[in-house]
Amino acid sequence: MPKVAVYNIEGKQVGDIELKDDIFGIEVNEAAVHQVIKMQLANKRQGTQSAKTRSEVRGGGRKPWRQKGTGRARHGSIRSPLWTKGGIIFAPKPRDYSFTVPKKIKRLALKSALSSKVQDNDLIVLDELKLDQPKTKEMVKVLENLKATGKALVVLDEKDETVKRASGNIPGLKLLYTNTLNVYDIVNCEKFIITKDAVQKVEEVYV
Repeated sequence: MPKVAVYNIEGKQVGDIELKDDIFGIEVNEAAVHQVIKMQLANKRQGTQSAKTRSEVRGGGRKPWRQKGTGRARHGSIRSPLWTKGGIIFAPKPRDYSFTVPKKIKRLALKSALSSKVQDNDLIVLDELKLDQPKTKEMVKVLENLKATGKALVVLDEKDETVKRASGNIPGLKLLYTNTLNVYDIVNCEKFIITKDAVQKVEEVYV
């Protein structure tokens, strides 16, 4: 079982915690991680882009000029893509980019992402995260104590309005709960900060 240190919000080590092998200590499956991240990014796409084809552009009911005798190139319609304000040849249309992957792959990818953070020593376990006031400077001080001033992901076991409000204006910081934990945000952060209660909840859900 991987064993990591437990810190308090002052950055001092207050103990150790053993993490479950089958969640935080598996061999990282990069293919599964890639597949799930690709799915997440595709599912975020709105797919609302749209442009007009030659059949939708206004005008072009008659031939611009006669076929022969003018010395100019022959044209049949001002809707042609060759013309300014003409239609677009392969115009993008609204579409759905989303797709799904099997639940087993999602679970494997999440475990792989968590295990990679342990292996890279980027996982920080807190005994608890409680702030006296919902102030940004309070949260900044905690991050400085933990040496996590870059892109950081904080995971709590339940909603905490004080922490949420204190974290809102900090660049590079993202706050999630165990029920919204996802592969993309785990991989995309430099430091993964999680409370002991959140670790327990994750181990119960994904065992």
